[in-house]
Amino acid sequence: MATPTTLNLRKHLRKCFQSLAAFALLAGLVVAADDWHPSKYGKDDTIGAANNLTPTIVVEAAGLVKTGKTYSLGITLGPNTPAFGTRTFQIFTFPTRPDKPGGTNKLTATDDFVLTSVGIGSQLDGLGHIGINNVYYNGHKQEDFLRPNGLLRFSSDRIPPIVTRGVLLDMVALKGGTLAPGTAINRADIEGAIAKQRTPIRKGDVVLIHTGWLEAMAEKDKKRFMETEPGLGKEGAEFLASLGVVAVGADQWAVEVIPAEDPAEVFPVHQILITKNGVYLLENMNVGPLAADKAYEFLFVLGQPKLAGAVQATINPIAIR
Repeated sequence: MATPTTLNLRKHLRKCFQSLAAFALLAGLVVAADDWHPSKYGKDDTIGAANNLTPTIVVEAAGLVKTGKTYSLGITLGPNTPAFGTRTFQIFTFPTRPDKPGGTNKLTATDDFVLTSVGIGSQLDGLGHIGINNVYYNGHKQEDFLRPNGLLRFSSDRIPPIVTRGVLLDMVALKGGTLAPGTAINRADIEGAIAKQRTPIRKGDVVLIHTGWLEAMAEKDKKRFMETEPGLGKEGAEFLASLGVVAVGADQWAVEVIPAEDPAEVFPVHQILITKNGVYLLENMNVGPLAADKAYEFLFVLGQPKLAGAVQATINPIAIR
């Protein structure tokens, strides 16, 4: 027969086990929430969401071309281009045959030399750019692929050509004007734009977001342009990643909202898209002309520079409708 002391002990142990079980369940949920590697594309994958590109998608995207009108999505890069941190651009031009023209036809020539950060102006963020506590896409540690003379893995020159359907989400049209700095774009906003434009997002698409920030601030106030911006929020990033998009771009320098929704976090959207899902970011995209023409879907074409070992890429994608 159990004594009161025995019963109390059993009751105490039962509570302890219940608490341990609850803790174990919670711990399991936490692990599951952070279980972002190995990648769904395979433990050895290094190109992320570019795996979603297929020849069929290219053929279908080419069918979107109706007028042949082209749009340059890159901004002009120069010494005064707004840039993050200490990134800079310099160009030097010089004659190569000033005193001795070549041949009987008197050939003369001009050459140039560029000294620049790669992540400046309109740019692609590669999968080696952003990590979580020094762990990068597909669980690769920074120390295993970062070298002073270039990346051993994730170099932007190894990204396949991105030729696919492009979708513009015109948040300016949806909201009735340029978005205010600090405005986060999340799932409801994305679904609102999709419904208004009748442009569903499909696996393999490139999604570009029009906030109006580039047009409103890049020339008017470069300092303010870099200090804050409207942009993609965490929920919005997770939603787009779940749809299988290859890349997400916007008409501002970080794609995501600045400051972050949680002021204690630094570039969390970069981590969601690049690190956890292998989705590329396209920053400083000139999408104003697309929005003006209500060109909400188009053929998107990007062949990035083949810079061996590069973390990022300075780009000028083309939209064709």
